[in-house]
Amino acid sequence: MKRILPLLLLPLLAQTQSVQKLHKKAIVVDSHNDIITACIEKNVRMDQDLRGKTHSDLQRMKEGGLDVQIFSVWCDGEKPAPFQFANREMDLLDEVIKNNPDKIALTRTTAEMEQAVKEKKIAALFGVEGGHMIENSLEKLDQIFSRGARYMTLTWNNSTDWATSAWDETYKKDSLAKTHKGLTDFGREVVKRMNRLGMMVDLSHVGEQTFWDAIATTRSPVIVSHSNAWSICPVPRNLKDDQILAVGKNGGVIALNFYSGFVDSTYKKKEALFQKAHRKEIDSLIASGVQTEYALTLITEKYAAEANEARPSLEQLLAHLDHIVRLIGPDYVGIGSDFDGISSSPKGLDDVTSYPLLTDALLKRGFTKKQITNILGGNIIRVWKANEAGAGK
Repeated sequence: MKRILPLLLLPLLAQTQSVQKLHKKAIVVDSHNDIITACIEKNVRMDQDLRGKTHSDLQRMKEGGLDVQIFSVWCDGEKPAPFQFANREMDLLDEVIKNNPDKIALTRTTAEMEQAVKEKKIAALFGVEGGHMIENSLEKLDQIFSRGARYMTLTWNNSTDWATSAWDETYKKDSLAKTHKGLTDFGREVVKRMNRLGMMVDLSHVGEQTFWDAIATTRSPVIVSHSNAWSICPVPRNLKDDQILAVGKNGGVIALNFYSGFVDSTYKKKEALFQKAHRKEIDSLIASGVQTEYALTLITEKYAAEANEARPSLEQLLAHLDHIVRLIGPDYVGIGSDFDGISSSPKGLDDVTSYPLLTDALLKRGFTKKQITNILGGNIIRVWKANEAGAGK
């Protein structure tokens, strides 16, 4: 028996080595991580050991094999002076880069990104999550691009004066009937300016009318930086099948969101019961000045064992990938974890060290090595390059 057991373990060892080799070879890109905002809300630094406090830090990003991180620049629609806050967040990452030049580099082009990866640094760039942060100004759009923002989400949950969000198109239909729905003329100008800059148009969070208006306006492939499939989990933040098909036709990419509420259609009811049980503490945090999204995260972390019971499985997340692949193929899917912007993720995907689990799962599903490297990052890089190529036109 002692001789047989090692023989039985050989296939498992070979599988593990194959996963490690493929994961290391791939350029792993996460198109959406909110660690900058988490650092501000929790008063910590990204270059510290933040285990037990956040999903992410520099050391764990390296441990997870992450090569390229698009750092979300975000505030909710209630934040005063959102453009100023966006610059504060960018300043924070710039400071981290200045203090850790051997570990991370700001990259404004795909050529700079490839060089940083070659030097074994994390290639960093910004994704501005919400058009409200440019304060209705094309000049401010230009400024965030010059600072390294390479996509902008046209809306967050709040609508802007020029684009309506999925939240508002779903839950505030009556008020929108009195104003506008979708993109205004200025909204179309924003999309066109982004195309000329070579800045990716991000369609996560946007309403259906905004989605279709943007698809009709853009000359370059779009990104959907952190969204899943509506037919599996019917929430406004996920894409319906006709939208998924449109992204494929456009040549864009849909990056999977790890948030449990966008993965599992039963999660929201479980989450509501959890929040009801801790409502006083949540309200107290919000009253103290913590943004609502992070108040929920802090309570989830405090009562982790209780919250863990509601988390979906990794297989449930991969069901979204399978659905998108069936519709448009594996060349239009990526990873947009939403780590540090979410209060719950599928079991196993606990933090940024978990990315190899996806590589393992994709291998077991029978995807080719090329398809896997594309899903892990190649598809997002392709869209970034296509937007670069369209700049100035």
